Amino acid sequence: MLPSIMDVDVRGKRVLVRADLNVPVDEGVVTDATRINRFAAGMKPLLERGARLVILTHFGRPKVNEMNPAYSVDKLRPALAQALGTSVVFSDVCGEESAVILSKRLKDGEVLLCENLRYNPGETANDPAFAAALAQLGDVYVNDAFSCAHRSHASTEALARMLPAYAGPLLIEEMEALTSALEAPQQPAVAIVGGAKVSSKIAVLKNLVMKLDHVIIGGGMANTFLYADGAPMGRSLHEADQVETVQEIRKLADKAGCQIHLPEDVVIATEFAAGAENRVVGAHECTAGAMILDAGPRSLSNFQRVLTECRTILWNGPLGAFEIPPFDHATNQLARTAAAVTRQGRATSVAGGGDTVAALNGAAVTQDFTYVSTAGGAFLEWLEGKTLPGIAALQGAAKAA
Repeated sequence: MLPSIMDVDVRGKRVLVRADLNVPVDEGVVTDATRINRFAAGMKPLLERGARLVILTHFGRPKVNEMNPAYSVDKLRPALAQALGTSVVFSDVCGEESAVILSKRLKDGEVLLCENLRYNPGETANDPAFAAALAQLGDVYVNDAFSCAHRSHASTEALARMLPAYAGPLLIEEMEALTSALEAPQQPAVAIVGGAKVSSKIAVLKNLVMKLDHVIIGGGMANTFLYADGAPMGRSLHEADQVETVQEIRKLADKAGCQIHLPEDVVIATEFAAGAENRVVGAHECTAGAMILDAGPRSLSNFQRVLTECRTILWNGPLGAFEIPPFDHATNQLARTAAAVTRQGRATSVAGGGDTVAALNGAAVTQDFTYVSTAGGAFLEWLEGKTLPGIAALQGAAKAA
């Protein structure tokens, strides 16, 4: 259990919050404020209770020691002010005396946004000296950026050991959702794991088959499993060097009693293009010049049946080449099934990963899922069963308190 900032009397305190406001921007204007709005919703109650908010965030990947204005977080201020419902002061540095002075001038309910953390090489190096400089900005520290919790950075790891440290509402919400889906799921529980490569999700698959009842595999990953069974691939994306890995994952699944579900039939085409001529064949019938680009109707029906029988659904990765119709069909339909059983109260559904969020948005069902994570790397490492440095730092602070 992580210590929550919502349980702290914050009146008159400088609350130093690590946020993730790394949002899409076009010509200096925020084009999708979803992440800012979600963050602000959790911070408003603290401001109403008299907190003096000091916000730290990164934005993009500026080169070390290059103060490229394209990566300045000042451009986020209008969207942040609108979401918070109050004006936001800006500091053009984050770990220097002028920023500390601005933080000490704040009154109850006021907000300070500090410049991009990654302008300073001490951030990604997890430099204790830089973390100590950041610590001068606050009286208490809050990590509200689960999406950055897998990084051992100064603002997520070292800083948590220098001030009274707490978890923010977004981070707690994410932790509770992921724990309910993976560590203590209602059973039966299923994971849908898609994407291009088995090699990029070996640890994820090994962890999931040990903890869940079913794993549905789609996309290029499914092709590799089919290839391991002797299925011809034609020109399909697959990894011929991962056959032993597939066999190892299957042995773990058999040992744990987890059933792996693969496509029984597939959609093939000779070109990857919108509206390309395509046909459905058996999973072992891909022709020499064709590519497997989606799961077929029999496969979809089987996957939908599994979802309707499960109480917990965990989703990471599409079933096919969802970016281009008609190869988005199986992903869209399975997403709608997951959304339907969630709406009916028959299952808890948790999804995450960039392609996954894009696929759910494409199927217009994002709002129907119990929880959708935008934390790409951190979400994957959580699925792998790894200890995230930012979370471990908060847990350590709680024990030391």
